[in-house]
Amino acid sequence: MSAAPERLRVELGERAYDIVVGPGLIAEAASHILPVMRRKQAVVVTDEIVARTHLATLEASLEAAEIARDTVILPPGEGTKDLAHFGRLADDILACGIERGTMLVALGGGVIGDICGFAAATLLRGIDFVQIPTTLLAQVDSSVGGKTAINTAAGKNLLGAFYQPRLVLADTDALATLPRRELLAGYAETVKYGLIADAEFFDWLDAAGDQVCALAPMALTRAVLTSCRMKAAIVAGDERETGDSRALLNFGHTFGHALEAESGFGDTLLHGEAVALGMVLAFDYGVRLGVCPGQDALRVRRHIARAGLPTQLREVALHGRGDALVAHMGKDKKVRDGGITLILPRRIGETYVMRDATAADLRAFLADAA
Repeated sequence: MSAAPERLRVELGERAYDIVVGPGLIAEAASHILPVMRRKQAVVVTDEIVARTHLATLEASLEAAEIARDTVILPPGEGTKDLAHFGRLADDILACGIERGTMLVALGGGVIGDICGFAAATLLRGIDFVQIPTTLLAQVDSSVGGKTAINTAAGKNLLGAFYQPRLVLADTDALATLPRRELLAGYAETVKYGLIADAEFFDWLDAAGDQVCALAPMALTRAVLTSCRMKAAIVAGDERETGDSRALLNFGHTFGHALEAESGFGDTLLHGEAVALGMVLAFDYGVRLGVCPGQDALRVRRHIARAGLPTQLREVALHGRGDALVAHMGKDKKVRDGGITLILPRRIGETYVMRDATAADLRAFLADAA
């Protein structure tokens, strides 16, 4: 018998919503979605890979509940999160005859969640949407919190909106279909929660991370629930990232987004892989500045390497590209008055916001990085 799903609440007043975590949720999606629908009409947005694996199960659930549905299927990969694909997606959704009571359903990983969420935020000046994340990265991070965005030629996630879903259904069974590389990319975001504010969670991952990555049910559920619970609490206190608490969720991302941009936002370097390396670089930079102990940086590097994720620039063919990486970092959304904002560690489980990193110092640091 499958374990009963667990339910967490993201407390945002009238925009509050539940995160449901457990096995078999795609097959019973309609029973969870119906209570938050304003009209029994849904448009499912997914990608070609996820459609082959999970779309029929979702459609059967919607049909059994007599929910009218259309489906838009996008190409897979980060390249889909651009203006051209967004324009076509918007036209395709509008062609379904939507109204403001129509529900968009994002079935897929972070790319689908981001582009579908941004469509929901903008079509008809805002319609409801539900997240059904099918990757570990999306379940523990991108599906929760209401950040929606697409990429532009100038950088990652520069066109977007804060727009909360009505519901998140994290079906842990869906992770069994993930390629190993995608699973590990999501594990990097799980590790992030321990590093930014929960040393005990990192200690547990250091001991049980292999079980999480092997999809052992109890370990996997604990990892997803702990990550979602932490993010839900942070988002409830700082929905639009006006303070420092939500900014901490960007740990590893300023470096990581630059790595992705220099790699061309393709399959060469997945988002989670870039974040993993970005977190290692953040610890190393903290050591360089004298704000973080070297033994913590070494422990993080070893943990991430043991998980099979990159820890060196040369592993992703970006060694010696410091100038280009810093140029990308200078276009980050969090740049203020020319100072580059970084989330840096004081130790495992404690991070802070540094708002005045200089391009010159970062270039020197990256020139020395392996």
